[in-house]
Amino acid sequence: MDFDFSDDQEQLRDAVRKWVDRSYGFERRREAVRAGGFDRATWDELAGLGLAGLYIPEEHGGMGMGPVEAMVVMEELGRGMVLEPLAQALVAGGVLAGYATDAVKSAWLPKVGSGEALVVLAHQERKARYRLDVCDTRAVQQGGQWRVTGAKSLVPAGDQADAYLVPAVAGGRMALFLVERSAAGVSANGYVTVDGSRAAEVRFDQSAATLVTDDGLAALEHAADIGIAAACAEGVGAIDQTMVLTADYMNTRKQFGVPIASFQALRHRMADMKMQQELARSMSYYASLKLNAPAAERRRALARAKYQLNVSMRFIGQNSVQLHGGIGVTDEYVGSHYFKKLTQLEMTWGDTLHQLGEVSARMQDTAGVFG
Repeated sequence: MDFDFSDDQEQLRDAVRKWVDRSYGFERRREAVRAGGFDRATWDELAGLGLAGLYIPEEHGGMGMGPVEAMVVMEELGRGMVLEPLAQALVAGGVLAGYATDAVKSAWLPKVGSGEALVVLAHQERKARYRLDVCDTRAVQQGGQWRVTGAKSLVPAGDQADAYLVPAVAGGRMALFLVERSAAGVSANGYVTVDGSRAAEVRFDQSAATLVTDDGLAALEHAADIGIAAACAEGVGAIDQTMVLTADYMNTRKQFGVPIASFQALRHRMADMKMQQELARSMSYYASLKLNAPAAERRRALARAKYQLNVSMRFIGQNSVQLHGGIGVTDEYVGSHYFKKLTQLEMTWGDTLHQLGEVSARMQDTAGVFG
């Protein structure tokens, strides 16, 4: 199997890396966190690079690219800890392109691809505990207009988004709806999360909605898998930069007159971190390559990938802090922010125990069977 990237993919990586290096330094990020964790100007810059339209077909103004290109982009954004939720544009583009009616596609895909509209997935409910099939939000049809009532938690940039993709139960079955933030009955309470990004608690009270698809669970599972693949790639980027920072610190920090990188025990610790780094990278590749597989195979693969990324992100983040000592948790040092990013990514789209359960549930028919 050929794991080399094409020239176009390398050029895309280079373009995003240059933008991160030149335009998204640590101080700009800190200013964005102080301002609330979301910067519309940064979002417009990402959209100007065409990144919001990666998954959107060319006939709707997008780039018509696939999971590998998205992985390349998210790795570079993870390396820079970019706060703005580009992964949500990937989710919105993939779900709308794959499940929406032609009318909804024509109305929303060009706006998503251009960055004019930030559309985010609002699916998490307080009692769901990562389960996608748990949904108390309800939708009813009144006079030919769908109305959604319910509450969603941890909605990325929820008080800044222009519209939401909302799973809701209609007629005993989960469906997926698009609700504009300007619709009557929509309220969003925003806050800054652990890693400095922005989220919100969003409530819908008889809010006007557009039906995207009546096969809501299938669409939501696909959306979650797109999000998992993006989080895996973003985690790899953050891991890569964490490793660079840790190695540089160990080569600079001295004890007993020599760099601590010369201590055998610490070198062994870095070797263990390097192994987890490469496991994370290979499983991120696996996730992206399986993203267009049949649903059952895709779900199984993405659960495996997220489990390994969770293990690697926790191991590398915590060991990096230990190798740095006290400076590793100070707000002034960039390494502490990578630790927080890795910690939050581990909890996003299912933590380690949840994904271990998902892997287990999908291998019960074959576990322990050999030959």
